[in-house]
Amino acid sequence: MKKTLLACLAFLASAALASAADTYQIAVIPKGTTHEFWKSIHAGAEKAKVELAAQGISVNVIWKGPLKEDDREQQVQVVENFIGRRVDGIVLAPLDYRALVAPVETAARAKIPVVIIDSGLATKAIASFVSTDNREGGRIAARNLGKLLNGKGNVIMLRLQVGSASTEEREAGFLEIMQKDFPAIRLLSTDQHAGATRDTAKRAAENLLSRFGREVTGVFGCNESSTAGLLLALRDAGLAGKVKFVGFDSGEMLNAALKSGDIDGLVVQNPLNMGYLGVKTVVAVLRGEKVPAQIDTGVGFVTRENFNDPAMADIVNPPLTKYLK
Repeated sequence: MKKTLLACLAFLASAALASAADTYQIAVIPKGTTHEFWKSIHAGAEKAKVELAAQGISVNVIWKGPLKEDDREQQVQVVENFIGRRVDGIVLAPLDYRALVAPVETAARAKIPVVIIDSGLATKAIASFVSTDNREGGRIAARNLGKLLNGKGNVIMLRLQVGSASTEEREAGFLEIMQKDFPAIRLLSTDQHAGATRDTAKRAAENLLSRFGREVTGVFGCNESSTAGLLLALRDAGLAGKVKFVGFDSGEMLNAALKSGDIDGLVVQNPLNMGYLGVKTVVAVLRGEKVPAQIDTGVGFVTRENFNDPAMADIVNPPLTKYLK
């Protein structure tokens, strides 16, 4: 009887160890945790966790990132802390395409695979890059704003911040098409940065509107916060709905402005899919599967006319409450 009991205890202990080994600890590190875009990324990561569990693959998603999208030092510390905790894999949206290189390469040397999402990184020490084609997103913005202006007028582009690879690609794509296809459109300002928050973006937009006043006939914001800052500044100046406005990303505030006519169109990514594929891809790497070096999560353009299109549902109204408890 005693031998039988010991054998049972040994079996249960080995089963517990096997169970623990079968649970992957995946750190998902966004650029920030304030904007709705990152909440959609988080929901996508949790969606992947649910689907993997249904396949018998246990994943613990650990969500942690800096509060604001300009805190490079904090994001570096978060990555380093997860390396020290020996997580199994990391899904990272790097704040800066150079500043995060060293910690990611440290993770690679520690045999912790890193999947980069949203924004590029200047290293080959990653397992995969899951993102929007950001340059094409900028081109889409320029084509649509150019058409709204009938090929003539005066435009402001509000950048985000230096070092953000995703938005720098969008800005480059926007300028490429504006200069090539719409030579009669004058670019009043293309070198001002919004900063990491809606408030700093609003102040930057107010300065631009104060400088250029009624000359402005069109504006482009390259991400959620810069678009929101432009929107608030245009409203305060009495120009909302009068100036043609194309933004980037969606969210409750931006969607409402689109429906009211204060915004004419939004270039939209699929952050839910980005978070989902980020986690699925890093788990595939851990299970020894081959994954693509780059995965395009798609980009589109939403207006009042196609807002309720079923194809846009997960983008403009992501099911956050379904996955974020």
